[in-house]
Amino acid sequence: MSARAPQKDRLIILGTGGIAARHAEKFGEIDSIEIVAAVDTNGERAQAFAQTHGIAKSFASLGEAIAWGEFDAAVNSTPDAVHKATTLDLLAAGKHVFCEKPLAPTHEDAMAMTEAAEAAGVVAMVNLTYRNAHAIQRARQMVEAGEIGAVRHVDANYLQSWLTGKHWGDWRTEERWLWRLSGSHGSKGVLGDIGIHLLDFVTFGSGLDISALQARMKTFDKAEGGAIGAYRFDVNDSVAMTVELANGALGVVHMSRYATGNLNDLHLTIYGDRGALRVWANQFDSTLETCLGAHIETATWERVACDPTPRNEQRFADAIRSGISGEPTFRHAAETQKILDLCFVSDAERRFVETGLGADGAPDGRGEVHRQAS
Repeated sequence: MSARAPQKDRLIILGTGGIAARHAEKFGEIDSIEIVAAVDTNGERAQAFAQTHGIAKSFASLGEAIAWGEFDAAVNSTPDAVHKATTLDLLAAGKHVFCEKPLAPTHEDAMAMTEAAEAAGVVAMVNLTYRNAHAIQRARQMVEAGEIGAVRHVDANYLQSWLTGKHWGDWRTEERWLWRLSGSHGSKGVLGDIGIHLLDFVTFGSGLDISALQARMKTFDKAEGGAIGAYRFDVNDSVAMTVELANGALGVVHMSRYATGNLNDLHLTIYGDRGALRVWANQFDSTLETCLGAHIETATWERVACDPTPRNEQRFADAIRSGISGEPTFRHAAETQKILDLCFVSDAERRFVETGLGADGAPDGRGEVHRQAS
């Protein structure tokens, strides 16, 4: 008698706008996953999404889907402000959750979600998409192996230019861009939109938490009266930060939507006392360069081949099978949200702020720490 094929894990997609189609594509390629329903408060949109992607069922509310109950896990691709309520409902129902970033608009809400997930004992992960970059995964491995010695400095930036170009559409007329410029529509500016990816790149790539920071933000005039229709342009367009990492290393971190000549470019350079790594990534590709050994004396950078890494969707599917949450976890996303929240505090109060994250003066295995008293 032939062995019976293992049962697939049943997945629903909650929220069918924006990135949901990408999730349907990528989760649909995973052998252990079956997408069984689409859920959206717009029932017609949910039904159309289900038909487009060959999904058997659709629901006009999460409550209906939970009452039906015939699923094991959910992708939460609802708007940011809805993540908390919908995720808590899913966790209360004992479902695994793969949540879009940011986990929540505030650290307080993100921690409430984290604690609920940990208490429920389910798999709970966040889609910080640049973990999919082969180069950042390889860079982290090299840092952990001590190939660049103790981390001493980082230089990171995430640069876009859709406020100066129309390569992704015209922000002056398209709602999908206008809302990103308006706090009343749920935006926290470039910091909340792409800063979360950059901060994740810095902490994951270096293997170090950010223990302190100082941030400055700027909002620039973009339209007469500072608004177009209902969209008031009151959120940050550019952010510059200085950071201290948990082992005492320093860094500069900045992001902007006014970086003409950059479509969607994320850069991270990690400088150690025995070498350096340089990572570039966009939404499609990534590269890694190193300056090691004899190349240190000539300041020569060499391209390094990087093995393909599983996407976050695959990591989530694997975690469901194992029953153990993988990276990026809810707790990591909540800690990253704390950093984002403190950037606003630092900018408003014009001061250096401690995050409370990391070893705070204790060595972390990659070099001694020298911190001045605050």
